[in-house]
Amino acid sequence: MAGTAVRTRCLNPPRPAPAASLTYRRPFRHSGAGPGAFPPSPGQSEAALWRGRGLAASQLEAGQQGHSTVPKNRQLLQAADITEVSPGTECETETLQPLFRTCPCKSQARFPAGRSAKGSEGISCPSRCSCQYLEVNCTGQQLQEFPLDIPLDTRQLILAANNVSYLPAVELSFLADLVYLDCRKNLLGDDLDFTFIGVAKLVYLDLSFNNLTQVTFSTFSHLLSLVVLKISDNPNLVAIEKDAFANNTWLRHLDVSRTGLTFLDTSTMRDLPNLRLLGLSDNLWHCNCSFLDFITWMMESDVHFPDADNITCYTPAGLRALRMPAAEAQLHSSCLTQLHKQDYVFLCLVGFCIFLAGTTAAWLAGICAVIYEAHASKGEEEEEEEEDTAT
Repeated sequence: MAGTAVRTRCLNPPRPAPAASLTYRRPFRHSGAGPGAFPPSPGQSEAALWRGRGLAASQLEAGQQGHSTVPKNRQLLQAADITEVSPGTECETETLQPLFRTCPCKSQARFPAGRSAKGSEGISCPSRCSCQYLEVNCTGQQLQEFPLDIPLDTRQLILAANNVSYLPAVELSFLADLVYLDCRKNLLGDDLDFTFIGVAKLVYLDLSFNNLTQVTFSTFSHLLSLVVLKISDNPNLVAIEKDAFANNTWLRHLDVSRTGLTFLDTSTMRDLPNLRLLGLSDNLWHCNCSFLDFITWMMESDVHFPDADNITCYTPAGLRALRMPAAEAQLHSSCLTQLHKQDYVFLCLVGFCIFLAGTTAAWLAGICAVIYEAHASKGEEEEEEEEDTAT
């Protein structure tokens, strides 16, 4: 049965013991001997096996029996928590010493999925998940919500193939050391802004096969250490803002394949100086004159494009299924040497506006000249009349 094991080094070599007493592959049932008991090995009575079972937890914590002191916040391991015990020089916790004679100090134990040894580390594993050292794996468990009780020192969290529709920013912020997060094949939507504000150490993020609709500056702006970002296979993803990756300067691998994107601004990619691999295949690219600058960047950059043969135009109909190099040649000839109908309309409108403005300005200038002339003539007549009166 899958589970977790907290291992520490045994101080002394193991003592020989009958093979039957080394491995038990089924959960142990409680007995009247104590909180949880193991079946005695051949030739060994239950009383002998549980010799010293009355040792109190405080005595274990004090480091009796020649073992190192156990912190007070640790709990004693119950026998019912163990499904398999095997010998060796790596053992479980100090509290197992009275139970096993195969190792003078400790023994190795495995725990059922969803449970853990609340012993040396005092941590637990989320229900229906399996835990290893610094890793929590909840793949394919039909989870509806973000799992609880994730160890705070987790570095790798895998939530693939579930039904999670929301990532709580507060719970994620507790996982400050998280560097790997796999959330592919879930139901995550467009409410991811400021979700990753507390996991600034994240290096790998997989959000493929979800329901993302857009990527804004606030979506990934706090992931300053991000190296790999996969947001492919989000058919409802139709927009990536111009400065969406402005803070992700360490990003080397970006995959936006098989989405609903029709356009990408060239400056969005130029914000990524370390980008080495970019997935763009099987999107709905609209190859018009506005997209020509991005296609030219693709042809001139050092970025590698996997499945480059599948990066084709979707619209207009005349360029459908055309690969980017061929589309660039056609767009150069059509966008730089020919004008479309709307361009002619725009030029006519501009010409009419200039003509109207010039005519209006000339009319106003003429009116001003006539008024000035009339005013000047009137002034001269008044002066002549005054001279005649004076004489």
